[in-house]
Amino acid sequence: MKQLINMIGVTKDFLQGDNVINALKETTFTAYEGELIGIVGPSGSGKSTFLTILGGLQKPTTGKVLLNGKPFSELDIKEKSKIRLEKIGFILQASNLIPFLTIKEQMILYNKITKTKVNQPWMNELFLKLDVEKLKDKYPNELSGGERQPTAIAKALYHQPSVIFADEPTASLDTNRAYEVVKLLAKETKEQKKATIMVTHDERMLEFCDKVYIIVDGVLNQRTNNE
Repeated sequence: MKQLINMIGVTKDFLQGDNVINALKETTFTAYEGELIGIVGPSGSGKSTFLTILGGLQKPTTGKVLLNGKPFSELDIKEKSKIRLEKIGFILQASNLIPFLTIKEQMILYNKITKTKVNQPWMNELFLKLDVEKLKDKYPNELSGGERQPTAIAKALYHQPSVIFADEPTASLDTNRAYEVVKLLAKETKEQKKATIMVTHDERMLEFCDKVYIIVDGVLNQRTNNE
């Protein structure tokens, strides 16, 4: 299997007064195509730091991140932004929808920025899969929390990224919708040969993951089936 994203010897330290906080201790991690990986751990354990470094939103103190075998963490802000736009999809707990654009317009915005053709068949397929077709002409403030999340997932999948970062993607969903969303993520990950890294507190969603890692006090370890 092809390696899509790697973290090699990464650490992240923060200064807090005169103290150095080791938010992420030396970490090596690989996600392969077709893998849905779950990340769990208590609050403040380093999950968000891990995800934001992988996604190029923070620079590691030491070590490096590779995306599709090429240096990523060492690029400048402009280069990282371009790669994130083309190769990475973010599904955030807060949904991060643009308030003055309809759901359909949010997706078409990607085509305007990248000067590419609107992929209407794929957009329609996502709307149907996520059961949000009836919401496509609505604005985010017209949606409930349970409606915003699947539309945000459609937006993240639309440009067909090779790596998806999902931070608590089911937090605002009822049980049935949560299962549907994670099953869809797992299916798209395998069929489209993506890698999806999902931070979650919902242990029920881990049954769909190919691997599960736990972070405690900045230390990442793969969890075995009997843990």
